[in-house]
Amino acid sequence: MTSVRPPPTPTALTRASDATLTEQLAAHFAGPIRQRLLAPGTRLPSVRECARRHGVSPSTVVAAYDQLLAQGLVEARRQRGFYVRDAAPAPAGPEAAGPAAPRERRTPLPISATTLIRGMFQPPGALPMPGLGTLPVEWLDLPMLARAMRKATAPSQLGAVSLQYGEPAGESRLRRALATRLADFGIAASPAQIVTTIGATHALDIVTRTLLRPGDSVLVDEPGWSIEYARLAALGLRVLPVPRGDDGPDLEVMQRLIEAQTPQERPRLYVTVSVLHNPTGASLSLQSAHRVLRLAQAHDLYIVEDDSYAHLAPAHLPRLAALDALERTFYVGGFSKILTPNWRVGFVAAPPAWVDRLVDTKLLSTLTTPALTEQAMAHCLENGLLRRHAERVAGQLDAARSRVVKLAESHGCRFAAPPRGLFGWVDTGVDTERLARAMLDEGWLLAPGALFHATPRATTLMRINFASTQDARFWRTLDRQRREM
Repeated sequence: MTSVRPPPTPTALTRASDATLTEQLAAHFAGPIRQRLLAPGTRLPSVRECARRHGVSPSTVVAAYDQLLAQGLVEARRQRGFYVRDAAPAPAGPEAAGPAAPRERRTPLPISATTLIRGMFQPPGALPMPGLGTLPVEWLDLPMLARAMRKATAPSQLGAVSLQYGEPAGESRLRRALATRLADFGIAASPAQIVTTIGATHALDIVTRTLLRPGDSVLVDEPGWSIEYARLAALGLRVLPVPRGDDGPDLEVMQRLIEAQTPQERPRLYVTVSVLHNPTGASLSLQSAHRVLRLAQAHDLYIVEDDSYAHLAPAHLPRLAALDALERTFYVGGFSKILTPNWRVGFVAAPPAWVDRLVDTKLLSTLTTPALTEQAMAHCLENGLLRRHAERVAGQLDAARSRVVKLAESHGCRFAAPPRGLFGWVDTGVDTERLARAMLDEGWLLAPGALFHATPRATTLMRINFASTQDARFWRTLDRQRREM
């Protein structure tokens, strides 16, 4: 049985501490606010609710909130409660001297896409991360990584990869190893068609920046990856969500979205996860893959296929890049989900006509990519180390998934999609925005379902990571919070 790190007990206020109950309660909220695990605009629990949760008097809560006000971490809104304050300075300008103009303010989600990213950077032993997308550190093979890095830093080649910039497209040794690896999925890509990047997210960004300009439209799966929505919005792109079913996107909706635009506004790009879709775990069927490619051909549409979970899935599952022979498809991959998040090695395999333009975009953003980690990654691929590690992880994940399904169902939850891969799409029966806030107060970071919609909406769904939700205490806490809502 895989050991599970016990959660902290941030809500256990004690009179035996040198700090007063008021100081302890204020510190309980101050930490997550400063770490931005509570986003600006998040409403803190009401005084009465907070007093009930922590077993203190309402006057203690009021005093703690007053301390947070004094520290500039929260703001009080008349007859509405206390809200996390936006630390960004107000813009200077002529209007700053006059009366504030009324403006619409939308309260953001208590858990945002950037909150999940920041959660990745908490040190081991901090908040448990049921909502995150990485494997537990104890599942990763540190000795294997150390051996690969020693090979990359051997005296015979250290100078060649350390004292000068690397190749613009990436280490040729790694690109050759990746071309061999892609052949396992039926993707015929020469090393010259592969550009290495600083992780898969960087690869997605390079493709998007190369093909599109602010104001352009882009098709995306819904539900889909929350960080991808945020990234596309930050680039000034119009996001057109396409409902994602168990075997692929809703092609009728996709066609209507394309044809509803003027010729100048029609989307040029569709971003999708074909295999072990995030968050549902579904994979594209062969029939749907053919239909997607026919639609792309008819409407001059390019496809970005994000295969970040390839190492956790059977190789035989259909890939658009294999069926398309990399004519309209850009195939993106990386190793954060299987090997190590911190090496930041990713890649894109592209149609030949686009490779030079992708390299130009890469040069403008990062110059080149780190040759040492790319050499180490090549060693893992060439010697079968990554393959054997992935097989071990897949076995652990199968066992974890089986355990978590039983825990979830025994605590009143059901799965909105068949449990597959790393993620579970779970129906809690209650509003998961409110649930996420309550669970964070108990020390558990969730990924509420609203994050996985292009336009956030109330939903009873949430995404869980099977590898990091095996602790029965998490499910007991979740069940209690559900019943109290």
